[in-house]
Amino acid sequence: MIAKRWVRGLVGGVIAVGALAGCEVPPPPEAAPGPTAPVRGPSASRPARPPQPVQPSQPVQPSQPERPSQPGSQPCPEGGVRLREAGGDAAMGLRLASLALVNCGTEPYALEGYPELRVLDRQGAPVEVSAGTGTNGVTTSVTGVEAAPRRMTLRPGAEATFSMVWRNTVTDVTVPAVEGWEIEAVPRPGAPRLRLRLTQPIDLGNTGRLGYGPWIERDAR
Repeated sequence: MIAKRWVRGLVGGVIAVGALAGCEVPPPPEAAPGPTAPVRGPSASRPARPPQPVQPSQPVQPSQPERPSQPGSQPCPEGGVRLREAGGDAAMGLRLASLALVNCGTEPYALEGYPELRVLDRQGAPVEVSAGTGTNGVTTSVTGVEAAPRRMTLRPGAEATFSMVWRNTVTDVTVPAVEGWEIEAVPRPGAPRLRLRLTQPIDLGNTGRLGYGPWIERDAR
């Protein structure tokens, strides 16, 4: 009786152990080995570059301001004389302006009487104007414009002037006002024509009339 119980207990223990062994979870499979980085050998030592010499920076040169042109530095035109503006006046619509003829050559320059004049617009085309000696009906009497002509000789560096007079008057709104921006002058018969660009216009309105005087000698400036 006792032997049967021992055999049953032994058989039950064996069965229980087998059941437990069958229930064990198998271990997970080992991960496949990944790619391995190649092992680099020690890099060969490169020879060091010699230090490059530092180039000194060049100093920046300041730009030189342009010098204004001086009248005396301009080339002397053919004929040995040049024109320049010599001042003016404007009052109550009556205009007065003077031009100077400078002997920029090396020889004496003879003058007598009046210059021959032409008034030009911005594009250099002649404007419609009646230019005559004296006041030419613009006004009564103006000093310099009504002077008597005489003969003179300009030494090198000397100059002579003549004056112009006109009115800036608009008498007819249907007629465009006229402005002259250049003067073309022949100082004496047979001389080359001279042209001068004006800084202030000859604003004739629509009067169409200009008077001018003779050459008057003056000292060079």
